[in-house]
Amino acid sequence: MHPNIVSREEWLAARVALLAKEKELTQARDRLSAERRALPWVEVEKPYTFDGPSGPETLADLFGKRSQLLVYHFMFGPDWQEGCPSCSFWADNYNGIVVHLAHRDVSLVAVSRAPLAKLEAYKRRMGWSFKWVSSARCDFNRDYHVSFVPEEQKTAVYNYRPLQSGSSELPGVSVFARKDGRVYHTYSCYARGLDALNGAYQLLDLVPKGRDEEGLPYTMSWLRRHDRYED
Repeated sequence: MHPNIVSREEWLAARVALLAKEKELTQARDRLSAERRALPWVEVEKPYTFDGPSGPETLADLFGKRSQLLVYHFMFGPDWQEGCPSCSFWADNYNGIVVHLAHRDVSLVAVSRAPLAKLEAYKRRMGWSFKWVSSARCDFNRDYHVSFVPEEQKTAVYNYRPLQSGSSELPGVSVFARKDGRVYHTYSCYARGLDALNGAYQLLDLVPKGRDEEGLPYTMSWLRRHDRYED
């Protein structure tokens, strides 16, 4: 870091100038959020069955008592021994918010292709309490473009464009609504669209070094599962 050291008066002038830009961004984000909520819905007609803690559940069952459902597509392949480190970083943000979402008519569920036993074991290890179900018995992950079999690699789509990665699993969020007994898909986002879900990154964006990832071999190469940092 090479900070520009100034007087309090000069700092305040610079801060006020930046505040104007922050307000512009906030207002633009509010307008974009309104457009997102106004997207048309598409009915989910294909049946999906998930393995949950209490047995098989349909997509409609995942709503519980609420009319809105947030699904986090957690990268955990069937043959993996533990969940993806970056998805684990995101999931560390979810425990405390489930109760708040529920009071705004929203259920939050993580979905992965790994067998339920692996998900449950990893969930215990991480100390998480949010609901996590397995889509091992259905095509949910493939239909929502976050899981890919080898023969699909050349034609697959991720983040609404041709797949740029050779990974069999990628992250995402899908949103569903339930109305008059029917389930609808209202929104999905992927890649950098998931940034807003990560509170740690939002906090890092406030400090002088920011995310401090420039010069690393790849983004998040510093990251470890929260029980694997050496200190």
